[in-house]
Amino acid sequence: MKGSGVEQLSGLDASFLYLETPTLHMHVEMVTIFDPSTVPGGYSFAKMQAQIASRTHQAPVFRRLLVEVPFRLGHPIWVDDPHFDIDYHVRRTAVPAPGGLRELADLAGDVASRQLDRSKPLWEIWIVEGLEDDRIAVIVKMHHSTVDGMSGAALLSVLFDLEADPGPEPEPPAATKQQRIPSSAELVSEAMAARLFRPFEMTRDVLRTGQRLLNVRRVRKEPEHRAPQAKAALPLTAPRTSFNGTLTRRRQVAFSAIGLADVKRLKNATGTTVNDVVLAICTGALRRFLIDGDELPDKPLVAVVPVSVEPGADAPRGSNKVSSMFVQLPAQLDEPLDRLMAIREGTKGAKEEHHALGADMLVNWAEHATPNTFAAAARLYSRMRLADRHRPIANLIISNVPGPDFPLYLAGAEMVAGFPLGPVMDGIGVNITIMSYRGVLYWGIISCPETMPGVWQLAADIPLALDELLAAVGEAPAEFRSAQSAAAVRASGVNSPAVGTSDCADSADSGHLR
Repeated sequence: MKGSGVEQLSGLDASFLYLETPTLHMHVEMVTIFDPSTVPGGYSFAKMQAQIASRTHQAPVFRRLLVEVPFRLGHPIWVDDPHFDIDYHVRRTAVPAPGGLRELADLAGDVASRQLDRSKPLWEIWIVEGLEDDRIAVIVKMHHSTVDGMSGAALLSVLFDLEADPGPEPEPPAATKQQRIPSSAELVSEAMAARLFRPFEMTRDVLRTGQRLLNVRRVRKEPEHRAPQAKAALPLTAPRTSFNGTLTRRRQVAFSAIGLADVKRLKNATGTTVNDVVLAICTGALRRFLIDGDELPDKPLVAVVPVSVEPGADAPRGSNKVSSMFVQLPAQLDEPLDRLMAIREGTKGAKEEHHALGADMLVNWAEHATPNTFAAAARLYSRMRLADRHRPIANLIISNVPGPDFPLYLAGAEMVAGFPLGPVMDGIGVNITIMSYRGVLYWGIISCPETMPGVWQLAADIPLALDELLAAVGEAPAEFRSAQSAAAVRASGVNSPAVGTSDCADSADSGHLR
């Protein structure tokens, strides 16, 4: 808003608000485990809350509040919350004994099942006590309109330190004059003025999109892209599975972990990338899960893979700079190496088509989202259970977020594991998000329990899929318990069959922190 000191949401950021329904929650989570023995002077909830409070002024996301434009004539705006209350946002809770990963995951699923209150800044942090070995956990929950994967990772640098005792906190900035919230008349006036330019912007984007579609067609006609497995998957071509249906409000969470060194061994042995190997592990785990349910399709699954976007000079402002690729996961192939090689070719083709289409196309077109129409369509789609009536747009979402390879600390407590969680959508009932941290890939899996009740079984299949790939290329089984990554995993408390060891055939119900 001109001259008012407030910020309007970009179309993409606002779209995550318009998409939200009582059963579709557009927030993301990070479940982290900490060793409080490193806290100078000993751990207390008050110390944790005080440090988080002292850092909130360093990132606007923590103190900004949504204000809707009257009649939803335009995208909402962010303003500073004049009644910000740290006690509302940083909460204390505990898990029941024995305080293992299953209990922590149950709590994370319950937190994920509840929408954020839009009358407050759109985030919560839960400090979780009662874990085994006197560990604590921190569950960070933020609305997707405020962060994407990369900007969410950047927020870690605001809350976390590189050492247990970084010294005294810097003085917070001097209090400034309270920001004035624009009047309804001002908001309507700005929205109507913006609409005057919309036809010109839409014409520009139509012309750009037409040219880019021709570019995609040209790429698909090149000899190396004529094979079906060398092309990007298309929306609405995914086979239906049991987890591709209408959601309820409930969410269920499971965790897994594997050594990054083992993934790199596979990458080096096959001439692929870490992302290719991660997608192949997902594919192998999904194949096992679908075979167990007697529902393995005879054609590839389709995954939505978010991609970070480098915005151009004329790109709209906003917290989310993300696009998506549609990637084939050939779970129907018997041989694990064949699956990996098909994924290598498919992701290469998907990247080239994505580049031809333009990574910023989603960001640009989202600017034209009409709030009332968009929100009404999302609610109608959920209420009429339309996801059950057509082929899935995709089967699942898979996201791989790079994390630091050095330790992080929160109020002196050392972070020893971090499991990211993204949203699920009607018709796309599973989200697998992976984050690397200190030589370990941590997997967060979230689903709707009415569509996929066996989410822990899928988690248990991940290390099995890793060992299957290693065996296929003549490599030794996962070095999970002997490499440096194994020490990190043991320290994180996830050295249990359900979350990362190679001998987990009957371990879907395990999940202790030792």
